[in-house]
Amino acid sequence: QVQLVESGGGLVQAGESLRLSCATSRSIFGVYPMAWYRQVPGKQRELVASITSGGSTDYADSVKGRFTISRDNAKNAVNLQMSSLKPEDTGVYYCNIRINRNREYWGQGTQVTVSS
Repeated sequence: QVQLVESGGGLVQAGESLRLSCATSRSIFGVYPMAWYRQVPGKQRELVASITSGGSTDYADSVKGRFTISRDNAKNAVNLQMSSLKPEDTGVYYCNIRINRNREYWGQGTQVTVSS
């Protein structure tokens, strides 16, 4: 069973920054693509940022230039640095790892609230 342990959510004001972290086991870290999604009530979970095993990154248009996804090899973690936060960034953020087309795992979710 793959475990993803998220941390770093919280309440901030618009314009401030937060960093989310998602730790997993050393045996699979860096082997499979990982991503951050977010979900707000009444809407589907949406992809925010992703990073491949080779280190290529991709971002939702709404966060380009403000969010950065990266790997922390010392901690077996994927981080999401969020800057210039907006109220519309509010939601529950989930870490994801995709082992193959039929097998993926999710973290427990961490709440991010941005006040205006």
